[in-house]
Amino acid sequence: MAQHAPASHLAAETPSKRAARPIDLVHLAKQCLGDEHLEYEVLRLFDTTLATYFSRLQAADSADAIALNLHSIKGASSGVGAWAVAELAKSLETDIKAGNSLNSEHLHDLAMAIEETSAFIQDMLSKEPL
Repeated sequence: MAQHAPASHLAAETPSKRAARPIDLVHLAKQCLGDEHLEYEVLRLFDTTLATYFSRLQAADSADAIALNLHSIKGASSGVGAWAVAELAKSLETDIKAGNSLNSEHLHDLAMAIEETSAFIQDMLSKEPL
């Protein structure tokens, strides 16, 4: 009888061949109750929302305005499963609420995550069934 390695041992030896997606599509499908057309509409709205609030964030001139825009990005991102964007926005929001200034490196990280997410959305939308 052959012995099998524990599953955790196999997982450690075999790196994931699939890169993490910027949006958790399983979460999105659950949020949209499996309605594929609704998922595409939500992605379109989310992409616009991200662009709008990030633009407002960059133009914000007070800690309250910065925190509000970060909070909006965090909430919208959590709703669709854009976990990396949500986590970065949450971290920045926590810093601002603690009285710290906006960390430009972390803001750049957020911008990059938003850009990656937007590119993913555009790719998804290009494959939308009619």
